[in-house]
Amino acid sequence: MASNNLVPIAGLCDDRFADVRAAFEKNFTERDEIGGAVCVYHQGKKVVDLWGGHLDREQTRPWQEDTITMVYSIAKSVIALCVHMLVEREKIDLDAPVCDYWPEFLDGGAEKRTILVRHILSHYDGLTWNVHGKEGDLLDYPAMIRALELQEPGWPPETKGAYNTVNYGFLNGELIRRVTGMMAQAFMQQEIFEPLGGIDFHIGVPKADIERCATVYPPPTANLQVKSGSTAGTSAAKAWTVVPKPYTPDVINSTAFRTAPVMSFGCHATAAGIARVYAALANGGELDGARLLSRESIDRLQTQQWDEEADGTYERPYRMAMGFFKNKPGWVPMGPNPEAFGHHGLGGPLAFVDMERNLAFAATSNFQCEGASVGPRTEALVDATFDSLS
Repeated sequence: MASNNLVPIAGLCDDRFADVRAAFEKNFTERDEIGGAVCVYHQGKKVVDLWGGHLDREQTRPWQEDTITMVYSIAKSVIALCVHMLVEREKIDLDAPVCDYWPEFLDGGAEKRTILVRHILSHYDGLTWNVHGKEGDLLDYPAMIRALELQEPGWPPETKGAYNTVNYGFLNGELIRRVTGMMAQAFMQQEIFEPLGGIDFHIGVPKADIERCATVYPPPTANLQVKSGSTAGTSAAKAWTVVPKPYTPDVINSTAFRTAPVMSFGCHATAAGIARVYAALANGGELDGARLLSRESIDRLQTQQWDEEADGTYERPYRMAMGFFKNKPGWVPMGPNPEAFGHHGLGGPLAFVDMERNLAFAATSNFQCEGASVGPRTEALVDATFDSLS
């Protein structure tokens, strides 16, 4: 269906979820949205798949069904899903030391022998800093891996939960590579995206697809996460040593950044693609004949590992499961179910699962919100989704 107003909006929306379409339209007319998409699955069926606005602020390129945009740290959740799949296949043991699979991991000191797979999967490993890397190494996978091999823990595992912004995807991605011989993107392509019918999700965009990327715009004032990562002496700054500086739109929208395997937050995707992956989890691990995980593995995946009022990186109140955030209203909002789980990305992208309702949600935007949460546009879509179910 097409929009009846000046904002180009297209896609499908079940009548029951008309509130979601209304909220999506208001994001453009009242909340300054530039371009974005929202997709919802309920009971294994796609009930909302809307996209609208433009790839650019100048409004020269309308958002299309296949437009991809930066979803930042949602990448972490899909990498975590890959690890859980390998655990279920008995290729990885959650309680094994990481060094059993990656011997060079101990080059940073014998104390790293106590860091288990479950620790790097749960942001509970004390390895959020990167003092051996240099500015720009974020775009160089081998350099990142070597820096992490040399990195000493900032604190013992399981003593402090700390959101591992920069290193998470590289730590778990290298674990996947050591076990399978495949880079994480290749593994997820073969084992997740193709079985689900083709998912537009790229940690490293192929050059042929660069033209489909939406331009990312920062908020009017500096995003708090970027600001804290640039403030000398902070825990966040020790994590951000490898990030190109200044971390500006020119960097984020460059071909070099888009095509690099920035494992932790360099992901471009469609909301529909993300929602379909999450819908398989919401549906008990299987969707349309493609099984990713057993229900037992999903139960383990969503089990809370820590709950900090001030995490060790950004001093934020987070609840963390095994590679996925737990619902945290005001920070990572996922509706009324406290057991909902998912992941957000810098500036507003959000995806989550509500197992109780067999619901999967994903929203993307190319206009980052202010603050450290998902912002009013995404929150409006979440609220409208649950209003539609009431």
